[in-house]
Order: sequence, then structure tokens, then C-alpha cells
Amino acid sequence: MKNHQLFVLLAACCLGCALQAQPKLFVGPNQPLGEGKGVHPGRVVWVHHPGVASWDGETGLWVEERWNDQLRADAMMHEAVTRLAGKKNPKRAWKALFVHFNESRYGEKRGYRPGEKIAIKLNMNNAITHRDTIDLNSSPYVTLALLRSLVYDAGVRQQDIIVCEPSRAITDSIYNRCHREFPEVIFIDHIGGRGRLKCEYYPEQINYSADNGKMARGLAKCIVDARYLINSALLKTHKGPGVTLTAKNWYGATDIALQWRKNAHNNFSPDKRHGKPGYKTFVDFIGHKDLGQKTLLFLIDGTYGSRDVNGKPSPKWQKPPFNNDWCCSLIVSQDGVACDAVALDMLVGEWPEFGSFNYCDEYLREAATLPHPISGTTYDPEQDGTPLTAPLGLMEHWNNARERRYIKLDLIYSKLSD
Repeated sequence: MKNHQLFVLLAACCLGCALQAQPKLFVGPNQPLGEGKGVHPGRVVWVHHPGVASWDGETGLWVEERWNDQLRADAMMHEAVTRLAGKKNPKRAWKALFVHFNESRYGEKRGYRPGEKIAIKLNMNNAITHRDTIDLNSSPYVTLALLRSLVYDAGVRQQDIIVCEPSRAITDSIYNRCHREFPEVIFIDHIGGRGRLKCEYYPEQINYSADNGKMARGLAKCIVDARYLINSALLKTHKGPGVTLTAKNWYGATDIALQWRKNAHNNFSPDKRHGKPGYKTFVDFIGHKDLGQKTLLFLIDGTYGSRDVNGKPSPKWQKPPFNNDWCCSLIVSQDGVACDAVALDMLVGEWPEFGSFNYCDEYLREAATLPHPISGTTYDPEQDGTPLTAPLGLMEHWNNARERRYIKLDLIYSKLSD
């Protein structure tokens, strides 16, 4: 065989392998669906600050201070909020975010007022005790950066802030670091004790839009009673639904058991083999009046990011702009659908071969095509006879992982340096 023919054959094989590695998704590149939400509709800000996370992957725990840079985390939060609101400083940015939220949610064109509660829902899915673990959970450094911005920039009283994880435990690395600086902030988790309050629940608060079997229906009182929510999720894959981002993070606001094996996970995962449309629980979470619809800010902590839902963060991210480093990223939006869409694209772009990505964008397509989703489901999360009548956000995939271009979704990428 001539060299030219061999080259063509090898190139064709490589191309075929690359194409085969790409997951099957319901929505193609640059095919926007739905309507953008937020002060700048459909805007998602991705802040990338190399060096914010530097764990060597083996020594000690990733949560240790020697492996994380609090000043960089603070800078990322500052940049994320100001770019999201399109303001010159975080004080004005927070005011704009609050005013837009209050006007669209409550019909009141005003900002935060003292006495109004803000609940921050963490993702501590891998923590069932207060003891620190090597497993990936919410970052103490991102959490403290968020508290600093809320208190010092937004002017929120410490006693009006609730950091919560109703279904799991808030570990010492988060509690000690944050409580030391903000002793009046309230901490609530599933087990209580050691400075944390034990979570209480209202029964039968989410009744789902379809027969959802034994899915938990109670919601945490701290979530329901708050005027504002901040969904602080993680950037991770998942063997079931494909990804675990802001939508899945709401599962932890329900009255599920501490041991995950005791809980139902109905209608989380798509039909990965045939791509048959169906009802998705995550859409009920996004559309529920006391969950997604009461959220001031969606935040995805990608300071480490992980290919695995359990265990330590692993591996480092290889492709540009990461180049064999941790993801070192923060993704924020007032549009939960758009926020998850960008994070999903980042995960698929880095690990397209991951076996559970097939059709993992179904819940986003369902949410963006309301009131007439492909599955034909009538979504009414409270089952009060008032179904959702409009898209819950903007869903779009970028053109490719190298150029990262969207048509309608407003992605702002900002790379910080010292």
C-alpha cells in the first residue's frame, strides 16, 4: 500500500473513532430552544482562574488550605457577579440582580431588605458526617467567597443567610472556615450538631407532574421559608442522568434519607439506548415555586470538577483552555437551564467518551420547550391545577469544544491572571 493511501486510511479511522466517541444528544449544536432568563436574558458567565486549585491528587485532602487560593476564589466571585449583571462593581451588580429577581418573581422593583432570608443550597452529596473527606463536595473557598460577596458587597446581614445541605452533612472545612469569619450566618444540615442546626421539613411540598413512585415529596423548611435561593452546585458527571449540575442539586432539598441507596431516583436518567422521550423529574425541580423559580443565582463550582460522581476529584482536565490542570472555573447565571447547558457542554467537551452522556440533555430540552415538551408531559410540580405555561430558560449547545460559540445563549468567558 502506498504511503498516501495508508495516510488516508489512518486518517479515516481516526476520524471514525472521534465521531464514535461523541455522545448522542437530543439537541444539535447551535439549535437554541426556549427563552433566556435573568437581568441579561440567557447570560452565563464562565470565569477561569488557573491556580485557584492546585492539589497534587495524592497528598492529604484537596480541601486543605495549601492546595487552594482564597484570594483567587474571591476574585472569581467578584468577576462572575459583575460580568453577569453588566456592572462596574459587585455592589451595583448585586443590586441589579436582586432588583431584577424581585420584579420578575414578586412584581416588586426593589433590592434586598434586612430580614429577608437567603438560603444557599450546597452540594455535599459525598458527606454523611462532619468529618472532612477526600471526596468532592462544595468548596470551602468558593463558599466563603460567596459569603464575603453577599455580606460585604450586597450588604446582606449575616443572620439573614442560611448555608444549608438538607440531605447530607456540612463538613468541618466549610463550617469552620466560614463560621470563623461570619459567626452569625446560620448553618443547617441533615444531622445537626457542632454548630449546625438539624434540618426540618414540610411534608408533601412537591407532588410531581407524573406518577413518580416513591420519590421524596417533603422540602426543607429553610428552603421553603427563604425569599431567595442560591443554588451552589458542582461540575460533575453522573452514571445515571449523565451530569449532576444545578437541576439535580435540588434533589438534596427534599426529605431523602442520608444513605442514598434508601432513596428513589425516578425519572432522573434518559433512555440512553433508544432516546425515547419521557417525563423528567429535574424539570419539576426547576419549575417548582420553592426551588428553581425562587432562585436568585445559579452557581456551578468547577474549581476542581470531576469525571466521577463519587470519590476524589479526578482526573485533571487535559484540553484547552485547561491544558493538564484542574478546571479552576466558576459558572454563574440567573438562568438555570442555560447554566446547566454550558456546564454540560464543558463536561462533554472534556470527556466525550464518558458512557452515560447519551441523551443527557433531555431534561434541558423538556424545560426549554414548555408548555409543549417533546414527551407530551403536562408539568405541574405542585399539582395545584396550574401547569407551567412558558419555557423555564434557554437551552443551546455550543458549536464545538474548541470555538465554544453560541447563537442565542450569551456566554461570557473570562480568564483571570495574577
